[in-house]
Amino acid sequence: MINPRCTSTSRLRITMASAVRRATMASSSNLISLKHGLSLWCPRIASGNQSSRSSPMATASFPRRFTVSAASFANENREFVIVGGGNAAGYAARTFVDHGMADGKLCIVSKEAYAPYERPALTKGYLFPLDKKPARLPGFHTCVGSGGERQTPDWYKEKGIETLYEDPVAKIDTEKQTLTTNSGKLLKYGSLIIATGSTATRLPDKIGGNLPGVHYIRDVADADALISSWEKAKKVVVVGGGYIGMEVAAAAVGWKLDTTVIFPEEHVMKRLFTPSLAQKYEELYRNYGVKFVKGTSMKNIEAGSDGRVAAVKLENGSVIEADTVVVGIGAKPAVNLFESVGLNHTVGGIEVDGQFRTKIPGIFAVGDAAAFPLKIYDRITRVEHVDHARQSAQHCVKSLLTANSATYDYLPYFYSRVFEYEGTPRKVWWQFFGDNVGETVEIGKFDPKVATFWIDSGKLKGVLLESGSPEEFQLLPKLARDQPSIDKTKLQKASTVEEALDIARASLES
Repeated sequence: MINPRCTSTSRLRITMASAVRRATMASSSNLISLKHGLSLWCPRIASGNQSSRSSPMATASFPRRFTVSAASFANENREFVIVGGGNAAGYAARTFVDHGMADGKLCIVSKEAYAPYERPALTKGYLFPLDKKPARLPGFHTCVGSGGERQTPDWYKEKGIETLYEDPVAKIDTEKQTLTTNSGKLLKYGSLIIATGSTATRLPDKIGGNLPGVHYIRDVADADALISSWEKAKKVVVVGGGYIGMEVAAAAVGWKLDTTVIFPEEHVMKRLFTPSLAQKYEELYRNYGVKFVKGTSMKNIEAGSDGRVAAVKLENGSVIEADTVVVGIGAKPAVNLFESVGLNHTVGGIEVDGQFRTKIPGIFAVGDAAAFPLKIYDRITRVEHVDHARQSAQHCVKSLLTANSATYDYLPYFYSRVFEYEGTPRKVWWQFFGDNVGETVEIGKFDPKVATFWIDSGKLKGVLLESGSPEEFQLLPKLARDQPSIDKTKLQKASTVEEALDIARASLES
């Protein structure tokens, strides 16, 4: 698609002059952008000389002789390209706009059919029963999840941002700085942000992983397919006891479906919940009619005479009838295409530094796709969460466009909201901040409040709170970031969650 802002020769000359001015300013103020070859109109010349690629001056936006025509130049070159159409892409786009660097300069390439949206809605409000005011687009486009402006497709047009929907990248050439999309479109980029997110882990075909009636949820089309299935369903089996499993099961309750959750672990949310906390949530779900089958794995999904799902067979030999199966057994970063950019094979994802720069100048990775240094705990990690997608995208773009050289300092944060549709006797909302290491102290009777504190070597490392007030939730990140010394014995004697939080608050001041 030709950008109408760049079709005239005069416009081209103005843009080239602007690029040169920005490069000159960058050289005088030592901007981070200078280190990454930020150049729409002067893409890096492929060379076997590796030393030139690591030199800031070698990759800066200084004028060079052009050998392409103005028409193809305007057709192929993009100053900034974001690959991916999820949360991170939406928040990155807003940050470009905030810095006045989007209009006619930014292109988003996405496999999605929609403008970036707040993906957590797909397993929460989107799955509400049809008579319970379910979430629908354009209601949850980014950046409404953090209280920002809703970025509908028209917003991108108004801001001069080129968007290529349903045309994912099929090939990257890092030497020529080009991307080729599925449709064959060639894009030459100055700076590239990889925000491809994750893909759902799927069950193998040989055990029925793709039978009609088996569902995975990663995008709107997936959620729509599940809703269509639920309109006719009676018995649902959810495979997996993590985030997806628990949120989908809560939604299925609203549809009055016979719901069973199966997983091999001893309790739900094994990566975060303590056994005691998990027991409380499992009991709450049972009160809603959800059944749990724990400690055994699924062997295969069986089809009926019509070829659709009929039952789930477990490793222990038991069989659970089902006309719909929802699989939520994890996700993996969508980074196979970018192996040449440099992958971290320990945690998965593309290896980046504290400003989301990859080993290749001018290429960045954010969100689920990034293996980044978690400064607060001094380790390399990858985080699959909307909060990280938002913050990493914003930090990356600010570092790219300004003199910001601060290392990304992320505090792990997780939450869930379930049973929020009309008519439920109890809505559930918990938040966790920090690191779940060390010993735990649990306070509260889950009626509805409960709090769990993680203490390691006398320091408070993490806190989970259910049904807190806004003020109490605001306290949690302060506790997790400061990691104050705390008297575990005194905390254990607290009779209420409020008292325990007061003790923790006082530890910040001691």
